[in-house]
Amino acid sequence: MVEDKPTSRPKRIRRETVRMARQKPEDRRHNFDEVALGYTEDQAISEAERCLQCPDPQCVKGCPVEIEIPEFIRLIVECKYDDAIKELKRKNSLPAICGRVCPQEEQCQQQCVMGKAGEPISIGRLERFLADWEMKKPIEVPQKAPPTNKRVAVIGAGPAGLTAAAELAKLGHEVTVFESLHKPGGVLVYGIPEFRLPKRIVASEVDYVTRLGVTMKTNTLIGTTHTIPELLNGGFDAVFIGTGAGLPMFMRIPGENLGGIYSSNEFLIRVNLMKSYEFPHYDTPIRIGKKIAVIGAGNVAMDSARSALRLGAEEVSIVYRRSREEMPARAEEIENAEEEGIIMKLLINPIRFIGDEKGWVRKMGCIRMKLGDPDESGRRRPIPVEGSEFAIDVDTVIIAIGRTPNPIIQKTTEGLKTTKRNTVVIDESTGETSLKGVYAGGDIVTGEATVISAMGAGMRAARSIHEYLVGKG
Repeated sequence: MVEDKPTSRPKRIRRETVRMARQKPEDRRHNFDEVALGYTEDQAISEAERCLQCPDPQCVKGCPVEIEIPEFIRLIVECKYDDAIKELKRKNSLPAICGRVCPQEEQCQQQCVMGKAGEPISIGRLERFLADWEMKKPIEVPQKAPPTNKRVAVIGAGPAGLTAAAELAKLGHEVTVFESLHKPGGVLVYGIPEFRLPKRIVASEVDYVTRLGVTMKTNTLIGTTHTIPELLNGGFDAVFIGTGAGLPMFMRIPGENLGGIYSSNEFLIRVNLMKSYEFPHYDTPIRIGKKIAVIGAGNVAMDSARSALRLGAEEVSIVYRRSREEMPARAEEIENAEEEGIIMKLLINPIRFIGDEKGWVRKMGCIRMKLGDPDESGRRRPIPVEGSEFAIDVDTVIIAIGRTPNPIIQKTTEGLKTTKRNTVVIDESTGETSLKGVYAGGDIVTGEATVISAMGAGMRAARSIHEYLVGKG
């Protein structure tokens, strides 16, 4: 008599993601240490085991830099971390950055099949785990293609420029990055706070790019120190423009020139790049009052508000003319801000600033708003409510309503086609501008967008530049 063998059952896959530990709100609101603490090895494996390893992975289609996501996740399950980070960095030279600030919930994770029956795989957290694991040991530089003897100038050391530079270096080209500030990283160092993206992480990623053979020239403003024609006439075979969108937008309402009113750019540069939060160790003071109003509701507004809180403000408010549903910031950042005590004042729009006899802002005149039909952005249009004016007491105001490209390169480069918004016009299929051999990508083309979209643009442009240089002979 033959005994029946027990029927094997497939392992039940958890629908819920593995949560990442964070600092407690009551602690983190008083320091600039990183809020999210990362996965442990056991947590990373547990989360990676949820991946279904789809034969037609939709997550890859949602990734701007085309990472083979199921493959690196499979290698995590097998504890082959060396192979996993190599797979990840085939397409992404800045994984520690992307794992922290990329809006995966709107891209790769939004496409995840697991998200239809539960929560999607936490792809970004797994990416961060691998990148952080690699930083604990000597980082390996991949083998590069043989030298092509072609030289490429990359303007801007932000996410688009760093990505383009890394890809071109791996393809064998000689790459020089020109950065106007004293440190490479662009918005990664001046725009994103330490508690969300530590500067040591950016420095490590930049170091990886330089170890690929890329030369970094800081304190060099293209448009004044050199022009694009001078670069092309000075031995460079191609140019990539990745200067981003670093020019702040203002509201253009009465009193905007009063003391105590900052653009988010100035405020965050002082806090992040110039380390005013370590004053007096770093001699960069910043004036913070008791009541702070931050105008806007994107990630930059959340970063500004949470930084102001950590600098000692007693009350920090986000002032936004639409409702919560229309707020463009990541849900995670809104949640973090509210946990830390940031007040959300919604359906309110400033109409004037009122100062004291010394010229410092003291009140903000506002009007209440209601929502009408959707506008060109797809969000419902805010409409003023007649007779609803009122005032808010403020000591400091931070305006975080967006940024546009600085037009200095456009004004010094004859024949470079641009739009009314100072963005550079490119061939969508190649990234080439109206000038032969000159390419562009990232916020300089699209206007203010995400880090990962800029990286994707840098990668695509690098491929086109490579084809152009190979064809040039």
